[in-house]
Amino acid sequence: MSKKFTVLVVEDRSSLLRTFKENLESAGFSVLSASDGYEGRKLVESGGYDIAVFDYKMAGLNGIELLKLSKEIYPATPVILMTAFGSVESAVEAMKSGAYDFITKPVDMEHLIHIVSNALESSRMERVGLALKEDFERHSPFLGIVGTSTAIKNALIEIKKVAPLDSTVLLVGETGTGKELFARAIHSLSPRKENPFVAVNCAAIPSTLLENELFGHEKGAYTGAYESRLGRFELAHRGTLFLDEIGEMHIDLQAKLLRVIEEKRFTRVGSPVSVAVDVRLICATNRTLEDLENSGVFRKDLFYRISSFPIILPPLRERREDIPLLAEHILSKWRRELHNPKLTLTPAAIEYLKNQNWRGNVRELFNRIERAAILAQKDEIDADDLKGRAKDEDLLEQFLGIEDPEAWIKEETKWRVKEILKKCQGDKKRAASTLGIPASKIDEIIK
Repeated sequence: MSKKFTVLVVEDRSSLLRTFKENLESAGFSVLSASDGYEGRKLVESGGYDIAVFDYKMAGLNGIELLKLSKEIYPATPVILMTAFGSVESAVEAMKSGAYDFITKPVDMEHLIHIVSNALESSRMERVGLALKEDFERHSPFLGIVGTSTAIKNALIEIKKVAPLDSTVLLVGETGTGKELFARAIHSLSPRKENPFVAVNCAAIPSTLLENELFGHEKGAYTGAYESRLGRFELAHRGTLFLDEIGEMHIDLQAKLLRVIEEKRFTRVGSPVSVAVDVRLICATNRTLEDLENSGVFRKDLFYRISSFPIILPPLRERREDIPLLAEHILSKWRRELHNPKLTLTPAAIEYLKNQNWRGNVRELFNRIERAAILAQKDEIDADDLKGRAKDEDLLEQFLGIEDPEAWIKEETKWRVKEILKKCQGDKKRAASTLGIPASKIDEIIK
């Protein structure tokens, strides 16, 4: 069941405050209330509200001061101001300070409830828009989970059971098995589906920057922080946060993440104020559960906290019966992209695909078919079109004038691995995870 939205109301007339509370609760909202600006400030600092309604003139802190405080701590949370002394000047001041709306007393309760509902929807859409902007290139290429194998059916059964709950889910599977796709499926089946899905790849972001990525920062928090920025936790408020490759997170940041999970609050970089957040967490790792628990670089208390509901995603080699379906699903995308509805895979091509090891799993399968479809000279893709390496070398020699393509590929690979290693600050384990190869291969490639 979807949670009620919480309205914070600060009004210094007790009879009017009671009226607001009764009408808002009758409309299905939860209400936090305060009868003066000082008490209101404490509630603002405590957080836990989705929208605020402040009286403009009160003893102590007035509505504008509470508005500014609320926008400072919760910039995405809408605030409505109301007053019995309406004027153009006060309305302009309120809007300049970030108010969603400004209404005059006596307040029509139906009108107020309408404004509150509109403001909440506007706030939700703003978060969705920000999350999509931040996460634009992280979307899975697939629209749905493809497969009829027993392993996939079992995973789908588990997803359907856990999706309606707020339980933290741990997806365990090799690189390329579609962990983000499954995370999105859980989100889309949950009561949070109308709110943002935000994904963070912990292995792709240097540990020194990951805290800022997750929690955001205040203006002036560090050199170059010219403006405040919402972190992924705030973008995912009332939605789902997906932490991919959580096993690569630095142990110091793991302690902060554990505290956020337990307290449902966090602190932006450079801010002394904690922020309340309502987020459903889904984590993923390409390590086995035992490796993650016994690694020595991952906190056991955090491991037990995130692994209450693990779902094992099978590698492609363990569900070969799904390969023809996956191949057709992938090829259908390229038929549309290439405007070639006749493009097909021959039986020999399908057989070839079924017999490969697919160390890169579905991601590797997608890339192999993509290349073959783009280079196809006819309407049929045969097994030879999928093999790739010899043709890559021919193309390098023909178009780039490279006489020793194999040596060139080796040097190019070495350079790229060194670049990834540099971005991972020399951490070979993280670099290997980013590249989708065993850590033991790093030295072999760069020597």
